[in-house]
Amino acid sequence: MSSARGLAAACAVLAMLFGLAAGAGAAERPWKYLWFYAPCNFQVDKNVDDLVALMQRARKAGYNGMVTGDHKFGRMHEDRPPNYFVNLGRARQAAADLGIDVIPCVMAVGYSSSVLQNDPNLAEGIAVVDCPMRVQGGKATVANPANLLAAGGFEEARGDRPAGWDFMDTCVSRDTAVKHSGAASARIEKFDREAHRNGRVVKKLALAPWRQYRLDAWIKTQNLAGGEVKAMVLTPAGRSLTFTDLGVKPTQDWTEHHILVNTLDATEANVYVGIWGGREGTLWLDDISIREVAGVNLLRREGCPVKVTGEDSKTVYEEGKDFQEWKYPKMGRVPWPGGYEVVHPEPPLVLAAGSRIKEGEALKVSFYHTVVIGGDQVSACLRHDEVFRWMRQEVRLLKQYLAPKKYFMSHDELRVAGQCGLCKSDKATAGQVLAQNVKRCTAVIRQADPEAEIFVWSDMFDPNHNAVDNYYLVGSTLKGSWEGLDPAVRVVAWYFEMRDKSLPFFAQRGHKMVMAGYYDTDNVKANVAGWRAAAAKVQGVEGIMYTTWRNNYKDLEEFARLATAP
Repeated sequence: MSSARGLAAACAVLAMLFGLAAGAGAAERPWKYLWFYAPCNFQVDKNVDDLVALMQRARKAGYNGMVTGDHKFGRMHEDRPPNYFVNLGRARQAAADLGIDVIPCVMAVGYSSSVLQNDPNLAEGIAVVDCPMRVQGGKATVANPANLLAAGGFEEARGDRPAGWDFMDTCVSRDTAVKHSGAASARIEKFDREAHRNGRVVKKLALAPWRQYRLDAWIKTQNLAGGEVKAMVLTPAGRSLTFTDLGVKPTQDWTEHHILVNTLDATEANVYVGIWGGREGTLWLDDISIREVAGVNLLRREGCPVKVTGEDSKTVYEEGKDFQEWKYPKMGRVPWPGGYEVVHPEPPLVLAAGSRIKEGEALKVSFYHTVVIGGDQVSACLRHDEVFRWMRQEVRLLKQYLAPKKYFMSHDELRVAGQCGLCKSDKATAGQVLAQNVKRCTAVIRQADPEAEIFVWSDMFDPNHNAVDNYYLVGSTLKGSWEGLDPAVRVVAWYFEMRDKSLPFFAQRGHKMVMAGYYDTDNVKANVAGWRAAAAKVQGVEGIMYTTWRNNYKDLEEFARLATAP
């Protein structure tokens, strides 16, 4: 009994000493890593003041790591103002004083503006093959730019409904009082009475495969609530060819919205425009058009060649001799470098002096272009050497200015991949190309900092999440991407609904893991409890992270309390 009491006393002393070493206010926790996510624009002094204050608050709650990112990490050289590097130093010192690890996000694979600001042509490209163009006035443009949606102006009626569409929800009517042009528009309201709260018009169209089309629609709204106004182009098999947000406001006057479509191998598609899942309000559509275009977000780099031939496909014309360099100077530079317009004016293919191409000649033109996903997402090529050159510089400079012990690779929601000539050069699948990419990224970090710990988001390497077939505009299957992950790379799992499958998958492959929780949930308790229950079933879960995409830190302390509670 006396020996047991002595052992207990010794343990109490050790616990007290550990508590002092951990710092005042540090919570007892079962996790090696208790992190919070806090991106920052380090060029703004006030942002860094706020970041330091957040670190102080987080440390009191027991956090020992901060994952941070700034798209400027991808271009940290002479054009950054001096205060940027001063602010990195401020954050580094504050974290060191508090005992918090700074974990920078690097290697923007998926959301790639950090890399693409250096060269917008490094974006991943999708092929356009043999687009028919015709020469007029010394310039070649699309041979047939006609609008394929004859009923897009809603001029024709069938009773009180628009005519010329293959399908429309029952809440769609023809409005002759409110219109953008012509005699009428489509009015959509009371969609909350529909089975799925949808209000859409649909037209089936024959399209050419591997071509570029532009859809434009004029939209007016009043007091919309719930749901999303979208334009979609779906193949007969149900695969979507469009993932660009229209950005329609709940109340707006007539505004033109756009999407850009690559048909891939589809020869027909259903065009949808309207609202999905709405609750209330009114939506008007008018002057919807879809037409073939060429050269929108045109890429010029290795793996994205331009080929111009005669109509017979036998005569090959040369850039610089038969036609001038084909490009759009503002591509990927609006509103700033690394920012891409959804659509822009089509750059004509201009004939060179002494060209073999004749006035009125029909041409076939092949090229590659990128597309905007969501509101502004564009992905970089997974294989281009220049992408890795910028990544090496990013890691080298972050090591210099932040001296991190851990790096977080930003492979996340990679929605355009495995499509360009470089990525298809050896017939590898997109999953194999991504596996090669993450191996190469890991090697870049280890070359710069052999002792560093490396982390990566889970989704693109998880067969229960995004490592699947037919993912967005990826060129082939993403299965097998996980083969590129070194077992020493720690995986940060974030798909709450699949946690009971995702955690065992990575545990079986020998990975240590961190769980990315919260995601601005209204039920913090259930979120943390769900992650903890899943972690208790597997080996290798080392931590949990408070993850917010809205800079919402109101639940920071509660999350830590729940995460560390016995």
